[in-house]
Amino acid sequence: MNKTVDLLNQYLSDLAVMNTRLHNLHWNVTGKAFKQVHVYLEELYDDVFEKYDEVAERIKMLQGYPKASNKEYLETSKIKELASKDISTEDAFKSVFNDYGYLKELAMEVRIIADSEDDFVTVAILEAHVAFYDKVLYFVRQTLK
Repeated sequence: MNKTVDLLNQYLSDLAVMNTRLHNLHWNVTGKAFKQVHVYLEELYDDVFEKYDEVAERIKMLQGYPKASNKEYLETSKIKELASKDISTEDAFKSVFNDYGYLKELAMEVRIIADSEDDFVTVAILEAHVAFYDKVLYFVRQTLK
């Protein structure tokens, strides 16, 4: 299951950086519907942190070692940090849309590899993640219209 563990570590790194990125958006968002967007971003980072912990524990269950340092996350993650500055609600949603599209694609990739290795537990975890990402993408797409 090395391929699954490797991909899960990629996913873990992306979730770690995404958690920081969402906090940045939450703290620095400005503009129309500020309060609702601020609260929504908090819901998203709470969820990302739960997924982050779940993925790390799954890596341990597969007898792997989850990456566990900011240095490793930043070297590995394909999601990049944001500068600390004001960001409009529209730009925050565009950022979320792009990042969640990427997370959905990666989660589907991990799910396919796990399935090929008959790792049904990881498949179930990733299917739930994909379903959540799909819902976020729908909400954000509707908001950006």
